[in-house]
Amino acid sequence: MNISARQLRAFVALADEKHFTRAAQRCHLTQPAFSALIRALEDTAGVRLFDRSTRHVELTAEGRVLDASARRLLGDLELAMEDLRDHAARRRGRVTVAALPSLAAGWLPGLLARYHQDHPGITLQLRDALLDPCLDMVQSGAADFAVAARRADMTDLDSEFLHADRFFLVCRQDHPLAGRAQVRLRDLARWPLIQLARGSSVRRHLDEALGAGGAAPLLEVEHLATVTGLVCAGLGISVVPAMTLFHFRREELVIKPLAGRPLTRPLYLVRRQGRTLSSAAQALYDLLLEHRERIGEA
Repeated sequence: MNISARQLRAFVALADEKHFTRAAQRCHLTQPAFSALIRALEDTAGVRLFDRSTRHVELTAEGRVLDASARRLLGDLELAMEDLRDHAARRRGRVTVAALPSLAAGWLPGLLARYHQDHPGITLQLRDALLDPCLDMVQSGAADFAVAARRADMTDLDSEFLHADRFFLVCRQDHPLAGRAQVRLRDLARWPLIQLARGSSVRRHLDEALGAGGAAPLLEVEHLATVTGLVCAGLGISVVPAMTLFHFRREELVIKPLAGRPLTRPLYLVRRQGRTLSSAAQALYDLLLEHRERIGEA
């Protein structure tokens, strides 16, 4: 049975007005067009829904059965359309962002706070994870998009460049490298190195830069806070990107840019290929793009 919302609205109008002309005017239709809608509805239902006379229009018994259901269906449709309008207007909805831990802790919070202030009805979810889990969440649809680096396998993923995250040396103030005017990557080879685990984007880019000749790290750890503690204890030095430096801004530590050709970790906004973001997700995506020039200030 194929009954349209237009037919149901005409039916309810006639049930309320009990007069074809007034009901047609309420629906902004000519009377012939309105009468055709009612006839088509009765033909589809296979029963008469109104008793008509020169003076009266009344619901039949079958019409009274349809009346309650028609009003409920139209109410449900209006609620659904209102919900859709709210989502389109970014008054309601949900956005899930996957982000590398350094970005999730350093650059994103201020922008997420701004987004939440502008769109308080949107539910935000932030999934901080290492590179592969971040991109896996986007591939599977568990996240709308990611703020992350790229990996070798970017199947079904599109990426938009965000920022080149430059690497820095971090060491104790009493370390011999701390007093040098310039420190190059090759100067680090003789010193014990504290590194993040191989699953991190930081480690992948650093391993690529150091090449096969790079010395094995003294210690590999999962978290930047641990790297900070180990460097502060004098166990070694580390090389980390700018977006992580808030962990290392301590009196006993020195942060030095590496001389020579800049060593960087390219960062991207990553989304599923060929998939349209929701209005809420697109608004956050656009906000991050708008502020990418300030990413280095985090």
